[in-house]
Amino acid sequence: MVNDPISDMLTRIRNGSKARKDAVSIPLSKIKFEIARIFKKENYIGDFTKRGKGVIKYLDVSLKYEQTDAATSQSRIPAISEVRRVSRPGQRIYVSFREVKPVKNGHGIAVISTPRGLLTDAEARKEKVGGEILLEIW
Repeated sequence: MVNDPISDMLTRIRNGSKARKDAVSIPLSKIKFEIARIFKKENYIGDFTKRGKGVIKYLDVSLKYEQTDAATSQSRIPAISEVRRVSRPGQRIYVSFREVKPVKNGHGIAVISTPRGLLTDAEARKEKVGGEILLEIW
């Protein structure tokens, strides 16, 4: 049993991209599905699909890489350089929309759980709504 399923999801994605895997499999939940939807919309992952029947369902996430020239030693650089969990079960971090700051000077995003659902930091500022900062990715 995992105490923090969102951290487990982020760790699977981080480890899969560092190991240059094509895809990772994650146990499915509604919040993980919404996080994957935001990652796809912001071009951090390729595509994602639901798999499984009955109670046991999985989310298959295809990882995205940037191609480089043959002169470098690494042919595939992960689209995700870092992903960090901000609010944890032991320490929740809540912010108002005025306190939501850009991640890495706008080069990354924060995923915020708001009364209007999961939003990126830019969407939360635009809609003037705050909430719990779940994670940051860049």
